[in-house]
Formats: sequence, C-alpha cells, structure tokens
Amino acid sequence: MSRRSDYFPVLGIQDFKDNHSLETHLLFNELYGERSIDHPHKHDFFIINIFEKAKGNHTIDFVDYDVKDHQIHLVFPDQVHQWDIEAGTVGYQLMISRDWFESLIPALRFSQLFYQNHPVINLSDDSLNFLVYEFKTIQILLNNEKVFWEMIQKRSEMIGLLISEAVEFIFKNDERYHANPIFSKFLNLIDVHFKEERSVSFYAEKLTISPNYLNIICKKSINSSASSLIQDRILLEAKRLLKVSEKTVKDIVFDLGFYDQASFSKFFKSQTGMTPSQFKE
Repeated sequence: MSRRSDYFPVLGIQDFKDNHSLETHLLFNELYGERSIDHPHKHDFFIINIFEKAKGNHTIDFVDYDVKDHQIHLVFPDQVHQWDIEAGTVGYQLMISRDWFESLIPALRFSQLFYQNHPVINLSDDSLNFLVYEFKTIQILLNNEKVFWEMIQKRSEMIGLLISEAVEFIFKNDERYHANPIFSKFLNLIDVHFKEERSVSFYAEKLTISPNYLNIICKKSINSSASSLIQDRILLEAKRLLKVSEKTVKDIVFDLGFYDQASFSKFFKSQTGMTPSQFKE
C-alpha cells in the first residue's frame, strides 16, 4: 500500500516488493517494452534509470524530457514524476532507499541541485557499457541466496561515481556547479521552512551570515538570488499539490501560508502565466 505524506500519494520502496515484511535497501528492475505512468506521483527513495534503447517522454517535477538511447534518468526522493515510454525499450532501473541514498550523495560528487536541474544525462558508449555492467552485477548479487548488501552498496557508490564522470565535461572548469557547503545548507533549510518563512534574513541568520553574503553565494552557485530560490520552492510545492493531491485551491492557500486566495493566485500567475485552477485542470 502506498502511504500519504504532505497530501501526496507517496510510494515507498517496500511497495515494489513481493514480500513486504523483508527490509530492502535496493531493488533492481528491468525496463523492457512499452510502459507508462498515467498519474503523477512521488517516491521516498532515489531512482536511477538507464536506457540502452528507448523513445518516449519523462516528466520530472513538471519538466518534460525526451527519453532516448544511451541515457541515464535520475529521480530524487520527493520529486513528482510520470512517463510514457514506447515499445522497444531496453533498460534497467535501481530503486535505492532514502538511507542508502544519503550515503550515495558523496559519490555523486557535485551539487545535488545540479543533478535535479539536469536529471537526464546522455552517455558515451564507454559510460553506458560500464554502467550496464554495474547494474547487471547488482542484479546477480541480489539473486544470490544470501544477499551481500555491503558489496551491493559499494557497487551503487561506483554507479554514482560513473554518473559523476559522465557529466563532468559539462562543468569541468565551472565552479558554479560544485557544491558549496553553505549553499547546500541553505537549500536544506528552504525544504524545512519554506511554508512558514519567506525572508532571506531568516535563512541568513540560521546560517550565521549576512543576507547580502547569502545572495552572493546563491548568485555564484546557480546565478539566482536567495529570494528567487525560496519562491521557486514554494511554486514547486504549489504545482505538486495542485496536480497530484486531492486538496482544494483554498486548502492549498492555507497549507502554503498565503494570506488569502487572491494573493496566492497573483503569485502563481506571475510565475506561470496561469491561474491555479487552470494549472490544476
């Protein structure tokens, strides 16, 4: 059974197991043939999809991406996604628990925000072959009578490093995409407080820096202001709630901490060009 959190249908990794009583850190799936997710939903775990051969569309947090041959598609915990993949697909999937995902983050090497903004990675022939080898090795290890979880965890970390290597050319000499500890903490604080706290000074105080310095860090990290990042997070949550949850617009206004429906509608339309009701439909 899927559980509900923050008014979303949230699928846990246990929901994809035949035996729900056994604890699982990682699942392997083959992606063969036509498949679709008709209703957007989110997971509480990390997903790595690798496509040897594929054609279709994958929507991650309301951004559409083409599904093509020789690609990796990443879906982070709590992101909303759906896809429509055509017949002839050949690919593989790893579902990695939130706990293991936290240990995998260092292997990804660069800012998590970069990967969330670039969740689809085109692979060279060599990168594809190395990654497919690691995926299939994990498949074999999972089929052993006694699962050697430590070995599987190391293999998943190797996959993280291979993904990092595959994207490194994009920002080889660009410091903007390297994780800044303060910037990463700021993003984490936004996730925790964005419904109640909108002021840059609140987050700057939490980080024991000035609002001006926080803006400088954000500009250098992703060429965006601190206030824009806070607004982007509110907008993303509004989209998720409007599209996936069963809440009314009135309830969403209250949940996101807006003064009234008019102020929420004005904010949403200024960001998207649509009213909340138009987006929901």
